[in-house]
Amino acid sequence: MVKNLKYKRVLLKLSGEAFMGDKGYGIDKKVVDSIAGELKELSSLGVETAVVIGGGNIFRGLEASAKGMERASADYMGMLATVLNALALQNALERLNVATRVQSAIEMRELTESYIRRRAIRHLEKGRVVIFAAGTGNPYFTTDTAAALRAMEIGAEIILKATKVDGVYSSDPVKDPKAKKFPEIKYIDVLKKGLEVMDSTAISLCMDNNLPIIVFSLRKKGNIKKILRGEKIGTVIH
Repeated sequence: MVKNLKYKRVLLKLSGEAFMGDKGYGIDKKVVDSIAGELKELSSLGVETAVVIGGGNIFRGLEASAKGMERASADYMGMLATVLNALALQNALERLNVATRVQSAIEMRELTESYIRRRAIRHLEKGRVVIFAAGTGNPYFTTDTAAALRAMEIGAEIILKATKVDGVYSSDPVKDPKAKKFPEIKYIDVLKKGLEVMDSTAISLCMDNNLPIIVFSLRKKGNIKKILRGEKIGTVIH
């Protein structure tokens, strides 16, 4: 373990969209390899790292539900999409000789381990990157909520929420050039302002359990390492 790191155990939340790069759909190998490279660096620093990935690059349950598909079925399909992403990231990590385990909230023994909290913690203690797939295993809950839940279950010190922009803004900075960036913001203000950082259930869970979130840009290499060193990157929600 390298000294002077601010956090020893973290949970990284990745959107499924991050995996598609500029493709618009599916999995971009270059992007996944780049993310795996950053995770390898964390592992080599001795940081215990867990990951939760969305599935929006393959299938979005909410969108399908809005188009008339039954919500529970649509959400289960979305959960399966997260498993595809988890296996892709596991493969990229193993090619870099990083010990990795995928744990799924939906049992599929031929592909993944079933999620067991104590086993996940043991993997982390042994220096393995643990990827949590299939959300919470329940429909009507997002992967944001799964990230908050898993982070608390494994005793993570912080959630690192990787996005396309470098923090939390008052409005969408892509559409609004006057959007104001918050260096830090309270959970309750995220909820009151309706800022679409994570869904309200995830923010409420973090607020109730005093688990901080850092929202940062995934596009700048080295940002995760800077956060671990205590540098002010992105927006802190606390």
